[in-house]
Amino acid sequence: MSHADRPRGGRPEVRGPAADGSAAQGPAPARVVVVDDHPLWREALSRDLDQAGFMVVGTAGSVAQALRVVAATRPDLVVLDLTLPDGSGVEVIQALLGPAATVGGFTGAVLIVSASGEQADVLAAVRAGASGYVVKSARPEELVDAVRRTAAGVAVFSAGLAALVLGEMSRAARDAAATPSTPRLTAREIEVLRLVAKGLSARDAARRLGVSHRTVQNHVHNVLGKLQLRNRVELTRFAVREGYDDAS
Repeated sequence: MSHADRPRGGRPEVRGPAADGSAAQGPAPARVVVVDDHPLWREALSRDLDQAGFMVVGTAGSVAQALRVVAATRPDLVVLDLTLPDGSGVEVIQALLGPAATVGGFTGAVLIVSASGEQADVLAAVRAGASGYVVKSARPEELVDAVRRTAAGVAVFSAGLAALVLGEMSRAARDAAATPSTPRLTAREIEVLRLVAKGLSARDAARRLGVSHRTVQNHVHNVLGKLQLRNRVELTRFAVREGYDDAS
């Protein structure tokens, strides 16, 4: 069944735990917030993700709603449209991941799902910190797979967009390589950087290192400051360029 064929249905802005208080067995599903200004699309994608085993903890239809819902639910992933009635999805990314982030504590990823495949839109989203970019013309199963891969730490782009993003990252890497010196990192910061380069989330890195989630967040913040990087996408780019992703 396509998104357009799905019935209309109501959905609360924020969803809590199961009413019976029961806990699922096995690994906890990725917690997702869906942000799109079209209610039917938002509802259909949310249902597809629910059926695929994700936990959709909230939905929003505007920049302001998105920031409130993310702050309240602290999801692992935000699936975000670029065009919203009160601003751009890029504003949401900057508020979640930028150096002047206004929503504290968000350590997840952002996947853009947009009708636009324009170069300027794609690059603006990636530069702001989006982990992936998929066009809405993709099939429902492709969208679900993109969400699954992004939640696993993989950068996902629609066909035709990957080469564009790779070219931009290569250009940025060449520019960064021209910088004469790199600030010295501590041994622990390098450990965190290696795990970030391998695609681990802050929570997974904390478990691997045997430290608190907050400690990893602090190390990431310190490394970003030392390297004068704006977000985790730029940090990953730096780590890959310097070979930290190949370290054991």
